[in-house]
Amino acid sequence: MKYLFIDTSSSYVNIYIIKGTSVLVSKSYHTLKDMANSIMPLIRESFNEVDFKVNDIDKIFVTVGPGSFTGVRVGISVAKTISWSLNIPVYPISALEYLASIDTTYNKIIPIIDARRGNVFAGLYDSDLNRLDTEKLVSYESLDITDDTMVVSYDGTYNSNISSVDIIKLINKHLNDCEINPHELVPNYLKKTEAEEKLHD
Repeated sequence: MKYLFIDTSSSYVNIYIIKGTSVLVSKSYHTLKDMANSIMPLIRESFNEVDFKVNDIDKIFVTVGPGSFTGVRVGISVAKTISWSLNIPVYPISALEYLASIDTTYNKIIPIIDARRGNVFAGLYDSDLNRLDTEKLVSYESLDITDDTMVVSYDGTYNSNISSVDIIKLINKHLNDCEINPHELVPNYLKKTEAEEKLHD
C-alpha cells in the first residue's frame, strides 16, 4: 500500500510518500506567501524521486487544522482535488495530532500551533497518540506543563519540532479509519478568521 501525507497547517509544506512501513520521501518546505504555488511542484518532485505516479497512491492523509487559515485551505483543496479526480480515499488528520506523533519517551505531549496575540492551538496526547483532552485555543501561559510533558511546535520554539515526527505511527493509527467523501473534507479552524473577528468587533 502506498500513501500520500500532506500537511500545510503552518508556514511549512510537509509532504510524505509512504510505502507499507517505509517512508520513501519526506520533504519540508518553508514558505511565507506562495504556498498555493509551491505545493504542487513539491508533490510532483516527491513522486518523481520514487518514480511514482499520483494514481499509484492508495490513500491520502491530510491535516485539516487547526493552524494557518490559508495553509489549511491549500492542503485540503489539493487533497480534495486528487481524491475526487482519481477516486483515491482521503482521510482527515488533526494538525495537532500530527505534531504529537514525535518519537519521545515523555508520557504526555502538548502539541501547539501559534494562534497569535499570545494564544496557541493546543492539544494533549499520550505517547500512543490517544487524545487526553479536547483541542482548544488557549493562552500559552495557561498550559499545564509538568516534568513528564513535552511541548512540541512546528518551529522548535519550545521543546521539540517536527523533525522527529513518527509518521508511520500516525498512519498506522488511522489506517482503518472510515474514508469520507472528499467534498466533506472541511477545515478545523478552532477560531474565527481575522475578518470575522473584525466584523464582530
